[in-house]
Amino acid sequence: MGRAPHAVVLVLPGGGSSGGARGGSVLAAASALPLARRLGRATSDDDPVVTHLVHYRNGRRHRPGADAARRTADCAADAEEAVTEVVRRYGDIPVCLVGTDVGALAALRAAGHEAVASVVALGPLLRADPDGPRGGSGIGDGPAEGNGSEPADRNAGGYGAEPVQQLRGRDVLIVHGTNDTRCDPELSFRLAERAKKVNTRVCRFEVHTDGHGLRGYAAEVAALTEDFALGTLCGRDLCRPLTDALAAPPPLGLRMPLASGFGKNLR
Repeated sequence: MGRAPHAVVLVLPGGGSSGGARGGSVLAAASALPLARRLGRATSDDDPVVTHLVHYRNGRRHRPGADAARRTADCAADAEEAVTEVVRRYGDIPVCLVGTDVGALAALRAAGHEAVASVVALGPLLRADPDGPRGGSGIGDGPAEGNGSEPADRNAGGYGAEPVQQLRGRDVLIVHGTNDTRCDPELSFRLAERAKKVNTRVCRFEVHTDGHGLRGYAAEVAALTEDFALGTLCGRDLCRPLTDALAAPPPLGLRMPLASGFGKNLR
């Protein structure tokens, strides 16, 4: 391209079936490659964007069966290091983190880096809070924006009550399959519900009848991800479904259905 990039997309793959072992990580990285390539091809001369696929270093040291919370923390640390490397290499430009499975959770946690402008979490691999929901309305519901620290941050090192304060000021898209048998989709809804209280720029889409890997509607999910990532990085107008989802109050904007065939007529 010959021009310095205006922004960077970092794609964070999942952990693979072996839960962080080297073989599983390689397969997960391979499955994330088509999305990374699509995002890389979608750039333009007017808004050059570089896309990198992150290869985990810490997360791959663990053997199969290693503690899931530890693996997630390691992947989040790798994500933060990757953002720092982007700043070192390209300078002060915005970054979008796009993650799947455990990579989606790592992307959400690493969003606090000052260079991160937006996050896409595809099928985040959440786990229920062992202490159970409080107040019956979600996992550790936090206060509304401006009310101080979030009680849910008490569990920031593991699954359960995921922190959301680091999402302030970021554009956030969460996508989850309604037939996910590895992670209850209600967990990502509750996370989005809490995040929406501290940041209005949060939306969530549901892919009906799709599973954890979102393979049944891979083209639609990729089109939605592309529109959101490049729109938030390059100042492009977002597609109508995303605009509506971000503007709609909960729960409407957090349970938006992703239509079959989405993306075929975009731009």
